[in-house]
Parts: sequence; structure tokens; C-alpha cells
Amino acid sequence: MTNLTLKPKQVVKALLKSLPDRAQEVIVKRYGLGKEPEKMTLEAIGKIYGITRERVRQIENYAISNIQKSKEYEAQAPAFKELETMMQEMGGVIAEEDLLDSVSKDQSIQNHVYFLLVLGRAFKWQKEDDHFKHRWHVDETTSKKVEDALKKLYKNLKDDDIIPESEMIDTFLNHVEGLNDQYRNEEILKRWLSISKKVGKNPLGEWGVSHSPNIKAKGMRDYAFLVIRKHGSPIHFREVAKQIEKMFDKKAHVATTHNELIKDPRFVLVGRGLYALSEWGYMSGVVKDVIKKILEKNGPLTKKEIVDKVLKERYVKENTILVNLQNPKYFKKDREGRYSVSA
Repeated sequence: MTNLTLKPKQVVKALLKSLPDRAQEVIVKRYGLGKEPEKMTLEAIGKIYGITRERVRQIENYAISNIQKSKEYEAQAPAFKELETMMQEMGGVIAEEDLLDSVSKDQSIQNHVYFLLVLGRAFKWQKEDDHFKHRWHVDETTSKKVEDALKKLYKNLKDDDIIPESEMIDTFLNHVEGLNDQYRNEEILKRWLSISKKVGKNPLGEWGVSHSPNIKAKGMRDYAFLVIRKHGSPIHFREVAKQIEKMFDKKAHVATTHNELIKDPRFVLVGRGLYALSEWGYMSGVVKDVIKKILEKNGPLTKKEIVDKVLKERYVKENTILVNLQNPKYFKKDREGRYSVSA
């Protein structure tokens, strides 16, 4: 949380005194500056006064212009300068939500700071679009560099990428051209990354494209995928459910979790209740299917060669493999003692 010495409510109160009563009332309603922090639409305000929404807009524009021309506006110059300095220290360009949250969690105070941003000539607002969130900047050159770098970063990401935060920051930094040294700061770079709608961070702090289920986890299967991936090796479905609750604070019933693992091709059963990720290269199917795939790929193999290869795919007892291998319906042994798939 950023510590401001200025008192937003006191500054705004002083600035509003330069306006006629109705203009004051319109601004208070429009920006949520009264006792209740709810902001009103132009149409809603118009109904109160029996005027059109366009007339309300005219009054709003008149009020802002009048304040900016007033002596009180000049008197409050230190307050605007403090806001500008704060934004420079935060990176010069910041997503609106991050900026207001950094000042206060109180909606009323946020509304007053927002109104000061609207009034201040140093602050430029940019409307959200397909790539970026609503944002404010005090440094147009840096703002353009950041936006260009975020677009390049997104363009080079694959849908299934899951990138550690430190690596994501380094990659992003490589895309920002001619960056001022004052902005080479991890917190600033993370703040810039958060401006993008196209890239995002999952609950484990890993980055990727925001629409990917690896980043925007929507259900038990996505949470299970992140749990198993973080674990790094096969894990029992009961433990998967337990870790979902611990890591994501989501209620995960063991039976439900198991059912989701069974249904999703991202997961492979590799032992009694043990699941791995299919992207790790494990073969799907029961033990006999695994033996069959191994023989089809490698040709005839000895009993030991088959056991060694199956144990790399499945957490099972050696005897389970041998029992399957003895089934003449699926496998046959030649004179050299090597096994192959039955015709």
C-alpha cells in the first residue's frame, strides 16, 4: 500500500468549493464523492434534475474545466505533484485497478483519488481494449514501450506455456526497448505485466496466456493438473484432492477428484490410484496395452527388457507384468525367449 501524505477527501472538498451548488452536486453524484461511494450514470443524474444525459455531461465538463482554472487548483499543486511522483515511482504507467488499490482499499477514498486523476493535467487515462486494461500514465514514451513489449510477449507465447515468474519477467524485460534504469525493478515489471489482458498469472504464481486453463483454472480438472505438475511425479488421487484444498482453498471431494482424473486425457493412471501427466510421456492403457505398445514400437524383446520398459511407464509389481505377458491371446514367445504381439 502506497503512503500518501495528501488527504484526498480534504483536497477534493477544497476544489469543489470553486463550483456553483448544482455543478458540485453533479460531480459528487457522478464520481461517488458523497457519504455513499456509488457512482451514478449520466442518465440517472439527469432524471433527478429533469435534464438530458447530454446536459449532465456538459455540466460535468464545465465543472472540471472551472476547477482547473480556479485559484484553488493552483493552491493544491503539491497534492497533484505528490500523486505524479507516486505514479512515476510505480512505473509511470499503471492499470487503474492496481493504482487505486495501492492507495487504499476504501472505495470512497479511491473515488476521491480517481477524481484527482481526472482533474490533474499530468495524468492521462487510456480506455481498456482487447489487449489492455483501463490504465493511467504520466510518461507517454514509457507507456508506448510497455504496450509494445506486452504485445510482443503475448505473440511469442504458446497456449500451453506455464512460465515461472522470474523467467517471465526476464523475457518481458528483453522486449522493452530503451528502458530507463529507474524502471528496472521487479515490482514495476510485475505491475506492467498486470496491465495486459492477454497474459496472466495462475494461483501458483506461474505465467502464461490468460485464456489457458493452466492460468485461468476453472474447475477441478484444471486444479488437479496444476497440483500434479507442481508435484513433479506421479501422485495418488487422494493426495491430489488434499492438495487442491490446501493450495487453492477449494473444496475437493476425493471421489469427484478421482472421476475428473479418469475423464481427462491430460492424466494417465500409472499405478494403483497413482496419476501422472500424459505430457510426461507415460503411455495410456492397462498393463497389457502398455506391453503391446512397447513391443509394437521396439519389436521382439526378452522378458527382462519388457519388464524394465513397463516399469518406466507403470508403478506396478513385476509379477503383474509377467502375468499379463503369459496370456497367449495377446503375446507369444519365440525360440530365443523373446516376446512379440500375437497375430
